[in-house]
Amino acid sequence: MKIGIVGSGMIGSTTAHLFAAAGHEVAIANSRGPDSLQELVSEIGGSALAASVEETAGFGEIVLVAVPLKAVGDLPAGAFSDKIVIDANNYYPGRDGAFETLDEDRTTSSELLAEHLGDARVVKAFNTMYYATLASEGRPDAPRDERLALFAASDDAEAKQTVSELIEELGFAAVDTGSLAEGGRRQQPGTSIYAKDLTAPEAERAVA
Repeated sequence: MKIGIVGSGMIGSTTAHLFAAAGHEVAIANSRGPDSLQELVSEIGGSALAASVEETAGFGEIVLVAVPLKAVGDLPAGAFSDKIVIDANNYYPGRDGAFETLDEDRTTSSELLAEHLGDARVVKAFNTMYYATLASEGRPDAPRDERLALFAASDDAEAKQTVSELIEELGFAAVDTGSLAEGGRRQQPGTSIYAKDLTAPEAERAVA
């Protein structure tokens, strides 16, 4: 599968390594341009390539977005049309500035991304786990009940299933938290499942 990754911070670079190691083709982009990513691409190896944000979105059958929420409005929405987009973002007011609709809980950060991207099929995932845990704790050979959980929320059942299969392939247990509105709220910073290392049964009890 071809996977694009927009954002080269801790989550973007970690997932790029994981997806490439699992045999997927990876393209990665950031706001500084492809030249700034050559060292990372060399570390990832294989067929990994650095590209512009628009090229990366066009490349991927799935595109993971891991950028500060304040940068979401700069994404070229048309390039993500009809793509499955994994929203790995979180809202941190100290970094992103205040978003009144989020502060008043009138929407979620994932719904804001989905609204901006229009026709994209947004799935909230890969945003709750510390990057070092994500990098080292995938256990593809372990029974599901012994794996750590990664959560998925979406309004598109087929897109959610595709992302859930990718999560399972990396050795984690995919746990459904519902729609972008309901499930997105469950995955926000400060919730009972955010930044918690939970096995699949523990995670399913937490979201029940």
